[in-house]
Amino acid sequence: MLNLIAVLLFTLYQSPGFDGAKLERMVQERDKLHAQWRSSESKKSGIFGNRTKKDMIGTNEWLERIVSKDNQIMDELRMIGSIETTVISQEKEDYKSITITLERDVQSLKRAVAERDKEIEVKLRERRTFEWTTLIFFLSTLGLGLWVYKIKKAS
Repeated sequence: MLNLIAVLLFTLYQSPGFDGAKLERMVQERDKLHAQWRSSESKKSGIFGNRTKKDMIGTNEWLERIVSKDNQIMDELRMIGSIETTVISQEKEDYKSITITLERDVQSLKRAVAERDKEIEVKLRERRTFEWTTLIFFLSTLGLGLWVYKIKKAS
């Protein structure tokens, strides 16, 4: 029985996500029942200080109340467990949804970067074409200027 109480208290303080006031109250009620059972266990109203049938029936009734309270505590723990399981599964679904959304955004950004890279590559090709055209024009103008200069100098 002490193991059950230890497990209950351990479970009570390990789960910060729920309001443990009800469970704590139930454990306190069980402790009171246990104390009353101990006092009825020591009751000896028979002849020569022996326990009577009535004393034993009273003790058994306290034990039944303790078992009933233990069952209530276990039901509460099961309910808390199912609530935590539900909350965890909802959080899991939320995270899954967030992950899917973020993955879509990443894919969209990858496509945008790829398109931007293609545009940059096209602009660089156009720039190189312009540079080569400018260089050829400059060299041909320089050559033409030299040729005109030689013709004027020769005449």
